[in-house]
Amino acid sequence: MKSREEALKYGLSFKGSYQEAPFHDPNWQLVRYKANKKAFLWTYEKDGFINLNVKTDPEWRDFWRGRYEAVKPGYHQNKEHWNTIVLDGSIPDEEIKRMIAESYDLIADSPSKRIYEAVKKIPKGKVATYGKVAEMAGDKKMARAVGNALHKNPDPDSIPCYRVVNSKGELAGEFAFGGKGAQAKLLMADGIEVIDGKVDLKKYGI
Repeated sequence: MKSREEALKYGLSFKGSYQEAPFHDPNWQLVRYKANKKAFLWTYEKDGFINLNVKTDPEWRDFWRGRYEAVKPGYHQNKEHWNTIVLDGSIPDEEIKRMIAESYDLIADSPSKRIYEAVKKIPKGKVATYGKVAEMAGDKKMARAVGNALHKNPDPDSIPCYRVVNSKGELAGEFAFGGKGAQAKLLMADGIEVIDGKVDLKKYGI
């Protein structure tokens, strides 16, 4: 990937994205996310190359900068959270696309992101039903989506999905959390009673 057109085309392939030139300067072409109008891809020409500014998770920021010389601290942006990709031909297309996709994921208001944020709010010693998590995430109708998101939990250490039970207080399938009885053990470590694979929602539900 060397051209602005390629980068913009890929950026615009994401759901809810649109292009804008907000600075009355055609050199700066941005791709934003409609729901919150946040930009996740900045494109501009500098020193003879097309540059892309992408948002980056601090945990990945230094990885990308160390992996490629053409990835630098964000030009004209918060260098803690933004990287600049110089399209000089040294970075494989799939890696550039991955960085753009990560930027989109960080700013997009995706249902999964809202679900994970809701689960983080379940305090130790309490549980929430799938329906309650859906309500906390802003849409009571997406209880099924809660289950799907939790099965793909990207960070179990900080997203305590074991604190989510069904509408009857029943625990998930035996192997959903790493083995038979794993969810029960985690809940009991939180101080929650588990009897016959169930939790008393009146006592422990939020």
